[in-house]
Amino acid sequence: MAIQENIKVIAFDADDTLWDCQSWFDDVERRCQELLKPWATPREVSEGLFATEQRNLSLTGYGTKAFTLSLIENAVRVSRGQLSGDDVMQLIDMGKELLRFPTTPLPEVRETLEQLSQSRRYRLVVFTKGELMDQEDKLRRSGLEEFFSYMETVSNKTETEYRQLCENLGVAPEQTLMVGNSFRSDIVPALNSGAWAIHIPYHVVWALEQSEEYPHDRLIKIARFSEILSHL
Repeated sequence: MAIQENIKVIAFDADDTLWDCQSWFDDVERRCQELLKPWATPREVSEGLFATEQRNLSLTGYGTKAFTLSLIENAVRVSRGQLSGDDVMQLIDMGKELLRFPTTPLPEVRETLEQLSQSRRYRLVVFTKGELMDQEDKLRRSGLEEFFSYMETVSNKTETEYRQLCENLGVAPEQTLMVGNSFRSDIVPALNSGAWAIHIPYHVVWALEQSEEYPHDRLIKIARFSEILSHL
């Protein structure tokens, strides 16, 4: 299926679309499970962390710092307050590591962005959710900043945020293509706003991003990043 020719803006999600992110969070979760072995099983730690993140979401939103707070809160709860100060510092250090991990572009990302940029047919932007400073720093570390003329970081991605993005860029939703890995956050609200969407599933998915998928006449699902070019 070819996307209609009047597309003016291609918006890209960042984490797990342009670079690996969730794998680093999963690694920290496994290390936390090891730390809490005296008090709980790995499954109990993970289930407790997921529940804690859900409870905190309306207060802390998405992002590394929010995750770190939930990590510490869950560890204190699971250990029934027996966690030592040194253990808490280990968790804090794990959280800080997540603010510095290498955002190496995923396969074919740089080459594809170069071709899209050189064509001058589309305005390339980053549209992501999370913490502003963290997301901006990731983009700088990735070395991909040169390809994008605009970046917008929001606390959540809903149809409202997608329509606001289009308004900010001066385009209609139907002139916009959203590219991302999360069906729940990148694809569904984009389609609901009237935009086109390309879904690139990633091999790991955060529990809070899991969602049922469905077909749509403005949706394309691909396996490789470079396939974007064949649909434009």
